[in-house]
Amino acid sequence: MTLPITRSPLNPILSAKDIPYDATLVFNAGVCKWQGRYVMLFRNDHGIAEEEYRAARARGEVKGFSTNVGIATSADGVRWKVGPKPVFQMRDDEVLRAYDPRLTVVEGRPVLCFAMDTRHGLRGGVAVTDDFERFEVVSLSVPDNRNMVLFPEKIGGRYVRLERPMPVYSRGAKEAFDIWLSESSDLRFWGESRLVLGAERVPFATGKIGPAAPPVKTPRGWLATFHAVRYVDADLPAWHAGWRKEYLAGLMLLDLDDPSKVVGICREPLLAPETPCEKEGFRGGVIFPGGMILEDGGEVKIYYGAADTVECLATADLSDLLALVEPM
Repeated sequence: MTLPITRSPLNPILSAKDIPYDATLVFNAGVCKWQGRYVMLFRNDHGIAEEEYRAARARGEVKGFSTNVGIATSADGVRWKVGPKPVFQMRDDEVLRAYDPRLTVVEGRPVLCFAMDTRHGLRGGVAVTDDFERFEVVSLSVPDNRNMVLFPEKIGGRYVRLERPMPVYSRGAKEAFDIWLSESSDLRFWGESRLVLGAERVPFATGKIGPAAPPVKTPRGWLATFHAVRYVDADLPAWHAGWRKEYLAGLMLLDLDDPSKVVGICREPLLAPETPCEKEGFRGGVIFPGGMILEDGGEVKIYYGAADTVECLATADLSDLLALVEPM
């Protein structure tokens, strides 16, 4: 089956060479349209070059990156101008780093969801901004939760987000993680949590699944991407040996009034690693959507990290994507 999605001929649309400050891996960006322009917040891992990382791994040492979040803007959503410095970073005695930004505009105000590594577990966070210069962190989850994405409008008068908790003991399998949903009246306190999609319901997943880009509203339901892991039998091209997980992009449709209900799913990956920049890098064989824009004419722009190394773009027509979704 040939899927109706087209990779940009300019891929990768953003990489370390485009950043005017220290950058090694530029990927997993969140993208929104705000005040007449496209805004991208991208994850930037820096401080260690590829050769240094490979040499350390060969010696049995573990080298960690420093991480910040940078900003880029665009008039067309394809060609980007990068800001002169990072705009979001968290680090103190407890917090190791914040990363994987996801952007949603709700009632005219940009909201940032992000992941945060701490000395006592991985947490998910929500922050608000009015200028992409100052961010107010309004909510942090308990460990372990991540991949949070916010719906672009209130549903039933409440904010709603998709998320992926990490119940390492309760499922009895390696990385058997699923997609959940939580609600909030104020972005600060979250509850009413319930399961949306179990990994066992995704035909092409042999490992975990989780949210990807924030959903977009269509007449048939909320169109949402997700990521899915498929284990492979041989090492993939990566900076370190032993990487055997492909990350694939999936597509599902959620009920407009109750988005915890899956209306349908595409039974094949929407995007699987095919091009060199997707198959080779820090972690080869990885596609991870982080932004999705529905244009007025029906074009859908999907922004995704590739090989945990660069940021890429694919486009499709909304009607074609909806045609891929089959009832569960």
